[in-house]
Amino acid sequence: MVPDILRDSTFGQLTNWASKGRIFPYPEERPGYNAPSKYIHGPGSPPASDSRGSQDDSTMVEQEGVIQQGSKDVEKGEKQKEENKEAEKYPWLVEWDGPDDPDNPRNWSTRKKNFVAVLIGLLTFSVYIGSAIYTPSIPSLEEYFGVSQTVGTLGLTLFVLAYGLGPMIISPVQENPAIGRSPPYIIGLFLFVLFQMPELLAKNIWTIMIFRFGSGFVGSPALATGGASLGDMYDYHVLPYALSVWSVGAVLGPVFGPVIGGFAAMNNGWRWPFFELLWISGFALLVLFFCLPETLDDKILYHRAKRLRKVTGNEKLKAQCELDDTGESLIVDVGKRIRYGILLSMEPAVAFGNVYIALVYAIFYLWFEAFPLVFQDIYGMNLGLSDLPYLGFIVSGAITLFFYILYQKYHMIPRIMKNPELPPEARLELGIVAGCIVPISLFMFGWTSRASVHWMAPVVGAALYLPGVYLIFQCIILYIAQSYPKYQASILAGNAFFRSTFAAFFPLFGAHFYHVLGIGDLEDWVSQMIKAMRMSTARPMAPATHRTEEVDEPLAEG
Repeated sequence: MVPDILRDSTFGQLTNWASKGRIFPYPEERPGYNAPSKYIHGPGSPPASDSRGSQDDSTMVEQEGVIQQGSKDVEKGEKQKEENKEAEKYPWLVEWDGPDDPDNPRNWSTRKKNFVAVLIGLLTFSVYIGSAIYTPSIPSLEEYFGVSQTVGTLGLTLFVLAYGLGPMIISPVQENPAIGRSPPYIIGLFLFVLFQMPELLAKNIWTIMIFRFGSGFVGSPALATGGASLGDMYDYHVLPYALSVWSVGAVLGPVFGPVIGGFAAMNNGWRWPFFELLWISGFALLVLFFCLPETLDDKILYHRAKRLRKVTGNEKLKAQCELDDTGESLIVDVGKRIRYGILLSMEPAVAFGNVYIALVYAIFYLWFEAFPLVFQDIYGMNLGLSDLPYLGFIVSGAITLFFYILYQKYHMIPRIMKNPELPPEARLELGIVAGCIVPISLFMFGWTSRASVHWMAPVVGAALYLPGVYLIFQCIILYIAQSYPKYQASILAGNAFFRSTFAAFFPLFGAHFYHVLGIGDLEDWVSQMIKAMRMSTARPMAPATHRTEEVDEPLAEG
């Protein structure tokens, strides 16, 4: 496992390229390698005993088997369909060497898959923690640069806004076989680490704001395709478990941020949370640079085809992704994905899902404004101690994850196995229960946040919010993705943009919202108003689960 991971990592790929295949070689690059017979004589040739290292001495390539292209005058849409049909019978297709090909990510050992999943989780955590680790620095920034609380909070807003915008642009890039998933991860994380330096050395507040936005944008590949990387490895019946663990890791980033940064900011000033973020992301970059392999199957086959063309001299050898290439530029592809994301957001089912998730996600970021007001102003805790109640989210998150795994294993997956045509609306059933947990959490937090009640009561009330938002996330994301399977990448990128944009602006008015209503009664009034907003969107979920008709595809092919 270790040699393969090191070879397929960014470090291994760069070393292989610089040494022209002499260091960390692939089978096709090793001395004495002979290409499988099917890549030399074409289909129908005698099978070799070892498809990755045939002893056939012939290296000459026959000239038959060229697929004639259709007329150039054929309409583009029809031409693409014809090319797809031709690709299915292309005689020089480079594909997996049987169902057990070790280079296929789905054939990796369970230990290797889990190791890579942990690396994806580390990447996600190291970026997501950057949003909330900033919040303990806000009071010091206000005093140091002489700015208002709204301007200080803008650093959180810009970061969240940027990592919602990033997937709209980066998702298509990571689906490109010539690029794949790993390079945007590593390059983005490298820039993320680099952007912490100007923030640490900033002489004015706007330098920090500019690089906060930049950090969020370059760190967004973890948000854009972290789940897709897991989907490259795990089979359908195992994927929900992997995604559920990864999602909890994504939530724990913002939760740990204030806990890690609180005492540092209190004792050493606003720069120290940035130092901590630099250390965390720098460690993640070092580990991922040496250990994170490529998981996109199209890229693996694309490079295998290139190596085979080099060793055989057969320029007709192509991977399926090369045959499917429409010739569109990456810019055009990005534009198309953005257009699809916008159009899909106008669909009623998608619009409801986006609004609902955006609201609960935005309220989640209001906790970063509510906690200092409650635990510092009412309970008299210092900056460091007032951030420790966030640990309640970790406890509730662990319990929720355990429950969700059991729910998938004993309820949902058996239903899908019994009825593969189970409508996507079935995914929303658990969301009805989760939708009730959110207002209960807000009511409990609001009613118990007073000096006469022990501080543990609002901690428990706040912690109940995580099961609600987590389960709602899982249900709605799976629902809209399965409703429009042809446009999953666009629809999920659009959802990320919508919810992040919505959530980004809540912290800007959150503290003002609380203060205007008064410190003494702020918990009751604000939480009840938010609860009313949340409940106003809860009722449509129940009838949605009973709609079992097939969802219409809103976009034409091409």
